Amino acid sequence: MEITEQSELDDFSQLTVLIIDDNRLVHDTLKRGLYDLGINHVKCAESAYYGIRLCETTRFHIIICSFNVNSDKDGFHLLEELKFRGHVNKTTVLIFLSTETNESLVNSIVELQPDDFWVKPLAPKTVQQRLIHTLQTKKQLFNMYRATDTKSFSKVIYFADRHLLNESLHKYHPNILRMKGEAYLSLFEFETAESFFKSLLKTYTYAWVYLGYVKSLLKQGRINEINELIEKLINKPATRFGAHDMLAQYYIEHEQYERAYDEIKKATALSPRNIERNKKSWDLARLNHDHEGQYIATRNIAQQAKNSIHDSPELLLNVIRSGIDLAAAITDERSFKVLQQTDKYIKQLQNDYSDANEFKQQLLVIKARLYIVREQKGKATKLIENHVNFIASPQIEDNLDKVKVFHELGMREEAVKMLDIISNQVLGDSLTSQVINKYIEQESIERAEINFSPKQLNDMAIEHFEKNRLQPALKAIQQALRLTPHNIKLTMRLLKILIVIKESNEFDENHQKFGDEALVVLLSAKVKDAGLEAIEQLKIKWQQA
Repeated sequence: MEITEQSELDDFSQLTVLIIDDNRLVHDTLKRGLYDLGINHVKCAESAYYGIRLCETTRFHIIICSFNVNSDKDGFHLLEELKFRGHVNKTTVLIFLSTETNESLVNSIVELQPDDFWVKPLAPKTVQQRLIHTLQTKKQLFNMYRATDTKSFSKVIYFADRHLLNESLHKYHPNILRMKGEAYLSLFEFETAESFFKSLLKTYTYAWVYLGYVKSLLKQGRINEINELIEKLINKPATRFGAHDMLAQYYIEHEQYERAYDEIKKATALSPRNIERNKKSWDLARLNHDHEGQYIATRNIAQQAKNSIHDSPELLLNVIRSGIDLAAAITDERSFKVLQQTDKYIKQLQNDYSDANEFKQQLLVIKARLYIVREQKGKATKLIENHVNFIASPQIEDNLDKVKVFHELGMREEAVKMLDIISNQVLGDSLTSQVINKYIEQESIERAEINFSPKQLNDMAIEHFEKNRLQPALKAIQQALRLTPHNIKLTMRLLKILIVIKESNEFDENHQKFGDEALVVLLSAKVKDAGLEAIEQLKIKWQQA
């Protein structure tokens, strides 16, 4: 896309404006305000799809977009696509419209950093006043926006220093200072950024100043110096989301994956539309053996990505796979319900994407995995041996699914070979690559050491326990908990086995440690009524045994 020139923003009669909103009354109100300013080149779209088509034929200086374009995709994903296609950059004037001002929506808007945010209903006079102010800011700081577009962050700092000396630009100083601080961070000049934001804290109380200061220290690994400040930021709506998001990044960088997962879940809940953050939540859920969280994350991704540039059949395949993982990890009747829902997702995939042959191999592997979970291993073996090729796919998730089915069928050699291929596929030094690499490493170790699913191990533990084979029962349940450490029912079963061992002559110091740890987990678990009573009874039995 051709970049806007600064001079083009001076002549209102030459400005081109695109309004994207599914309400024609909003179109009329905005057009009245724009026409009175002398802006006559205005086009309107009632859907995101038509808005994108207009951008393909016309270069717009100003885009005014509703955050909730209900007919196809919301404003968040529309802007993502416009940026991806090159129709929007920092020199474009971007304004969002919404009737809502809830925390989730505001956080999503903050992420996108539009030039302004107008709350509906609108008045033509307000439209004029706000637009004139926004255009003035864009014109006065145009060289900084352009340098940001070209990632020339040293130029951003150069222009900022010049503008800050110009007293006529005093009212734009907060905008200038923010862009300068962001440039320091983009250049990895974290010590300079720290000093810069620290000096601003004496004058300004904007959320971005506090978050910039915290980020500069986190990037230097100095979290202990700002624990109190972080706690304050987490308790304020304006900074809560940003603080959780930065902490998640910090903990990933420092390989504290449980804490990273806790923070990313909070950030995702506060701004649910960002697909990349949802994917990060999914990766961390897998790494932390949270099968429920993995299932929730893949469903969120599929739902939020609908009609966006991220939408693809692979997202629904991932929901199906995580459903099977969850069903194999659950040791109660919920497993049946998850499998029922998984069957519905398979039908949805086949209905939504007519060319099912494209996913033939993936669906065959999924079918085999479903046979295994439903304890029809013979059918799974037959299907894999006769219909599934052992060739690696370009898609990591396809290969991971093959690893699981090979492992579950006792085809250890094939599983290990496929894991080696996946390890070579996950290259790069990004934080996402770091998390996936760790997950693949963990999978390789666990697949080599544990030959069964949590559900199978639980069944084995019950059988051993009933036949008074206490040590094999304990080993089976410990392996199951290694694969699904948050399973309260498995933890209760572990403690029941240990209570019987404690009453026998097989008890030793390790058993005491295992039991005490299990009790701590159970007492901190969020259970109610009958579950709480059962835990209390186990506690008494453990102490009295």
